Amino acid sequence: MHDGAPAIRKSRWRGLFAAAMVAAAAGGGVFWWIVTPPPVKDLTPPAMASDEAGLIDRGRYVAELGDCIACHTASGQASMAGGRPLETPFGVLYSTNITPDPATGIGGYSFGAFDRAMRQGVKADGAHMYPAMPYPSYAKISPEDMYALYTYMMKGVAPVAHTNLPSGMGFPFNQRWALAFWNFVFHADRPFVADASQDEAWNRGAYLVEGLGHCGACHTPRGIGFQEVALSDKGSNGDRFLSGSKVEEWTAINLRNLWTVADTVELLKTGQNRHATVSGSMTEVIHNSTQHFTDADLVAIATYLKSLPSDHPYAGNPPPEPQEVPAAMFSTRGGLAYAQFCADCHRLNGAGVAGIFPPLAGNPTVAAKDPSTLMHITLTGWATAETATHTRVFTMPGFARLGDDEIAEVLSFVRSNWGANAPAVTTAQVKTARATLDPKVDVRPFETPRVADILREPNASQVVMGMRLNTETHTLLPNNVGNVLNCSSCHLNAGTVADGSPYVGVSAFFPSYAPRAGRVITLEDRINGCFFRSMNGKPLGKDSEEMKAMVAYFDWMKRETKPEDKVEGRGVGKISASIKPDTENGRKVYAEQCAACHGAKGEGLKDARGQSVYPPLWGEESFNIGAGMARTYTAAAFVKRNMPIGFHSGFPLGQGGLSDQDAVDVAEYFTHMPRPDFAAKVNDWPKDKRPADARY
Repeated sequence: MHDGAPAIRKSRWRGLFAAAMVAAAAGGGVFWWIVTPPPVKDLTPPAMASDEAGLIDRGRYVAELGDCIACHTASGQASMAGGRPLETPFGVLYSTNITPDPATGIGGYSFGAFDRAMRQGVKADGAHMYPAMPYPSYAKISPEDMYALYTYMMKGVAPVAHTNLPSGMGFPFNQRWALAFWNFVFHADRPFVADASQDEAWNRGAYLVEGLGHCGACHTPRGIGFQEVALSDKGSNGDRFLSGSKVEEWTAINLRNLWTVADTVELLKTGQNRHATVSGSMTEVIHNSTQHFTDADLVAIATYLKSLPSDHPYAGNPPPEPQEVPAAMFSTRGGLAYAQFCADCHRLNGAGVAGIFPPLAGNPTVAAKDPSTLMHITLTGWATAETATHTRVFTMPGFARLGDDEIAEVLSFVRSNWGANAPAVTTAQVKTARATLDPKVDVRPFETPRVADILREPNASQVVMGMRLNTETHTLLPNNVGNVLNCSSCHLNAGTVADGSPYVGVSAFFPSYAPRAGRVITLEDRINGCFFRSMNGKPLGKDSEEMKAMVAYFDWMKRETKPEDKVEGRGVGKISASIKPDTENGRKVYAEQCAACHGAKGEGLKDARGQSVYPPLWGEESFNIGAGMARTYTAAAFVKRNMPIGFHSGFPLGQGGLSDQDAVDVAEYFTHMPRPDFAAKVNDWPKDKRPADARY
């Protein structure tokens, strides 16, 4: 069977050392009595109503309940053929081939040998398995489910000849006989016993959670021998069952009375709900296992979990719905860093984007006492689970490019505002996590400005207001914005993203000649050009406090830039006008890559309160025909490098990634959709040749 799992606490393997110590203390006949493997029983298959085809189908479902495929399938390899590595502090383990191949798999296992392996962790040859194989939980599987699983593994899985890889465990942890002592001390081969005081759904949920689902392997704390301190909610440690633990630098959250039954069902079925989105190895659990459960089983699991008493912040009470932007958002380093790097996806009020990016307000990972998952995701990135409900996978890139102190500041801000008073994250904690995880660091030479550093400036309040006028333009300047766009709709992350038309150094290039105007223009003129076209609105007064604040923000990003300098990442890049657009392909690309955020009909995305989240790409609330984004090749260059977001692991938004052809095609598709006209267009390009893709 298998010797490794993708989400087993690394420190668990120190339990082998404890087992070895017990072995050393044992003597004589007791020693041999313990290390002698239990015999293979000559089991008679239980009486079952199903024929062989029915048994195979039932066994396939049991395998999904137990998530066999996740551990026993290596990347790019045949299903169930093993070879998936598990790194431990004492060496690497590889999962084994559990296909019915007689030479390299389990084809030679009798039902009795299979049952012994599953319940007692002993292979057909008598060797003990490492307890990464969750046989303490599988011991609770009913005889009927066990036989159905055996039938499926032998007759429903294709045999694959794939030799098992030797483990890389060093001495003394390569001495498998010592595991007999671990079993003697910590393992009880006991079947599941239904609780007569509970109903059928509760008992079914308990059976699945405690047994086949082996939820406690990750979500239950470990004891002195790194065994699960409880295997059910019964007994002296029953209140610690599923109360949360740390698993390979992830926080496996407290599952007890966490959400409503409906919320838990939705998460297990789709990988997300209104409070959270799964991360880490749980994405595989959802993808390979729980999304395939019957609705009745999902309700049973959720019913059981809901019944377990808990002391976590949201036990018995739904988390508060996010409403307002935290008061400290624009006055603290953590708040400004959040506004710059996090708000595009998680929103200024922490509400996230339903079905796409998770909320932070009311999220149990944010409120967990141990911030390991938050640090892990921030340093290495994250991806949603791929399910039948959510076929598109959205990603978050790693932010290892930020310093340990910066990450600590933003995570502490998140926890202080949306974490139910969870403790702050320290720089030392992030430093330790970074050393353990060794994340990849983006090395592009573009140096991302840190908006948090504005607080060091003597005119900090003015510059912060300039930044906000860029990110909240239509909200703060309703008399000047004629649609629902913000400056940051195009100038991503408050104008700090390479090739996302960043503001870095821009003010150094003004005054300058503008072909569209046919004259030398100022920075204020350029800003008002966006109000006229992109925002289909009215200009700001050049001497207004709002304009002065916006210019101050640009000047803050000027730094040491001189007019003759070439600024890395400036503008949106170029794309060849020789690429001929295919509008039909553009329609398909839009549906697959853009519609989730911008609407199936280009109408944009709004939240539950009717506020704009992502802008419309056509229609009356979109940019007018005078905007650069209404031109095919300008839009294509922007899309190529910046859209969609959440597409891969690139810093800082997982942005861009379409081919040149797809970018041109989708740009041609949406730029030529209906949008507002622009009366002042008659004044554009009075002296110079207008671009070939101009809309007028």
